[in-house]
Amino acid sequence: MKDLKFEQKRSLSRLEAADQLAALAAALRHGGEAELELGPGVLSLRIPDDLRSEVEVEVGDGEIELEIELKWSTARTADD
Repeated sequence: MKDLKFEQKRSLSRLEAADQLAALAAALRHGGEAELELGPGVLSLRIPDDLRSEVEVEVGDGEIELEIELKWSTARTADD
């Protein structure tokens, strides 16, 4: 069972999508404790230096789906 799951589905303009990705990129670049504004709320995350990633692209039925997945451990290290 997951400790927490947040899922958001909505329509965005290209510029809104770019702004959301830019905010995520800034949080990743800064690392540590990060806050992301997602819709009506703010999601606070601790982002470590090392991450695992997966990029998936599916094309079919007149649609392209791009998924970017980032994973990291929630265990704190001695450096935290």
